[in-house]
Amino acid sequence: MTDLVEISAQELGRRLRLARETAGVKQERAAEAIGTSRPTLVSIEQGVRKVRIQEIQKLAQLYGMSVNALLRREAVHTNLIPRFRRLRESEDEHTLEAIGVLNDLIKADIEIENVLGIRRKTNYPPERGIDQGDVVELAERHAEELRKWLGLGPGPIADIFSIIELGLGIRLYQRCLSPSSKIAGLFTYDEDVGACIFLNASHPLPRRIQSAAHELGHFIGTRRNPEVLEENERFLSREERYANAFGRAFVAPTESFAESFRRLKEITGKVTRRLIVLLAQEYNISRQACVLRLEDLGLANKGTWGWFQDNGGITEEHVRDVLGDVGARPDPAKTDAQRQVSHRLSLMAHAAWKRDLMSEGQLADLLRIDRLELRGIIDQIELEESELDGKL
Repeated sequence: MTDLVEISAQELGRRLRLARETAGVKQERAAEAIGTSRPTLVSIEQGVRKVRIQEIQKLAQLYGMSVNALLRREAVHTNLIPRFRRLRESEDEHTLEAIGVLNDLIKADIEIENVLGIRRKTNYPPERGIDQGDVVELAERHAEELRKWLGLGPGPIADIFSIIELGLGIRLYQRCLSPSSKIAGLFTYDEDVGACIFLNASHPLPRRIQSAAHELGHFIGTRRNPEVLEENERFLSREERYANAFGRAFVAPTESFAESFRRLKEITGKVTRRLIVLLAQEYNISRQACVLRLEDLGLANKGTWGWFQDNGGITEEHVRDVLGDVGARPDPAKTDAQRQVSHRLSLMAHAAWKRDLMSEGQLADLLRIDRLELRGIIDQIELEESELDGKL
């Protein structure tokens, strides 16, 4: 067990407060559990009064966590719920589910990185701010400037997820939420954790690409504010209108997108389903995002997407008729999201276990899986490594 002297009273108090809030325990109940008053508990959480080991043990049990998880030097103690709570008038189960998943992913990711000595490189451009000017014009300009800053050029983006993770160093998580969830994505920024984007991997790839670009808009424009993106978002606030416009402009920049459209329309003579399918495929976006971007740029009449919807839509069958098997894009992120633990976290967990930096119990608790499931992950990687012994 970590020696208490290795953690300051202030840090330990902060960890205890976050653990209590995450568990949804009131201060009065926590104080009662350790046989003290509420003001005394407040003093403990503020680091004014040192906490005794017996009190830590009782509080850890009350909060449903291990003493070791509270005291580990490398442990990451963060609670995103209060941050997102300030954003919304009411909480719903879908939002709480998504925030909980993201919170667990961040804690596991960073703690194992800390244990292994991995330092994530970031390449953050300055936060732009959106207080003055027309938000759509700002978004268009900021999207173009970011593309230039990243050296992307004017054309379609092949892999926006790699740009977010590798080009900018943002933590990107794609995991499946419950089938009924309305959440498309989350964004949050913290000085200690950095920028984080979460995408609902239950959604198809084109929609996740647009959600990723939308959340990137929040990172560029209003980084300090957390954000929840839902399906069929109406984009009423200034921040949401900016992020929506930024996302469309980033994946479909005005000049190249308009030129690609004109080349196709010269042939078709009108905005047909086939034209939309081809243009959406070229820019790796959904058919809806493609049509709405054309409407934004005045290249298609307002209401064109609504007309398509009212007249049979632009379906997967239409895509197959135009593109054949080419229309089925590979989606490795979705495959990874269907695993209990992502490939990267699995590799890091195995490395931490093999170097005796973390026990099976610690890793299982951190990854929110049972020890049998963790042992299956470790054994699989061990088997793969043993096959290479003496060969490489």
